[in-house]
Amino acid sequence: MSADTRLKELGVSGLGEVDEPAFSGLAQRHRRELHVHCYRMLGSFEDAEDTVQETFLRAWRRRETFEGRSTFRAWLYRIATNACLDLLAKRRPEPATGGEVRWLQPYPDRLLDELPAGGADEPEAVAVARETIELAYLIAVQHLAPRPRAALILRDVLDWPAKDVAELLGDSVNSVNSALQRARAGMREHLPAERQDWTGGAEDAGTRELVRRFTEASVAKDVDRLAALLRDDVRCSMPPTPGLHVGRDVVVSGWVEDGFADLGRLRAVPTSVNRQPAVAFYLWREQEDAYLPLTIDVLRITGGAITEIVTFHDDQFPRLGLPERLPANGAE
Repeated sequence: MSADTRLKELGVSGLGEVDEPAFSGLAQRHRRELHVHCYRMLGSFEDAEDTVQETFLRAWRRRETFEGRSTFRAWLYRIATNACLDLLAKRRPEPATGGEVRWLQPYPDRLLDELPAGGADEPEAVAVARETIELAYLIAVQHLAPRPRAALILRDVLDWPAKDVAELLGDSVNSVNSALQRARAGMREHLPAERQDWTGGAEDAGTRELVRRFTEASVAKDVDRLAALLRDDVRCSMPPTPGLHVGRDVVVSGWVEDGFADLGRLRAVPTSVNRQPAVAFYLWREQEDAYLPLTIDVLRITGGAITEIVTFHDDQFPRLGLPERLPANGAE
């Protein structure tokens, strides 16, 4: 049931007549999709959380301004987008550079599963929803200036009409179209060249086999086997740690220099993040008599090879629903 239908059921003519519990119930129906929208805009799960809270606060305070000219959902999206733009205007001064986005955080697939499902007759919409949450897309978006970024997401992801985007941004339709052209050009510059050919997913048999081999080689700390799985131009990063490593030789050399082969005993848990295959690694800690979280590698796979690895630190494990420890007697 839509929020607009619910308003009619409540027998009120506008939001100004709705009490706070009822208003909260209406707004909460859209929490997950608004959170994903803010996450696309900001690249940070935590910032998206804060911005959704700010969105609901602003919406409650301004409820009497809702005139029913748009849906309640669209009205919330307008408030959320403006809240994101306000945050971006005063955000950390460090810009996205190259292929590196230091504030990038992963998004749990279990929360993405809470999004409204697209119809079976909407395969393109389903593909767009998946591809626009993948890390490569998020990284590319973060290189755009805030207003072109908003125009791109509203037009190309949410399929808003140009006139509605123009009204939200306080611009003309021509200005919005111009911003959209710049944004699309910027995305082409920062997205992987083979993006349109992406077909893999966690359900793909070839992807599953490659992830299995990557996991086994990682647990064995076999650098040569790992190197054989990487494409020549593979990219590796570990936000928020600075540094983007490009190219198989550079990546492998970095692993060797960091003492990867000298790590202790590892165990791995396969998972998925941002609709991409991922592997969470745990390191044996003698004092704890258990394997404790180490890092999680999120993989992009193209043409049977690993083309990108984004590694996140152990502080992301709880959010991703991963175990806080693995017992000593588990299979290695």
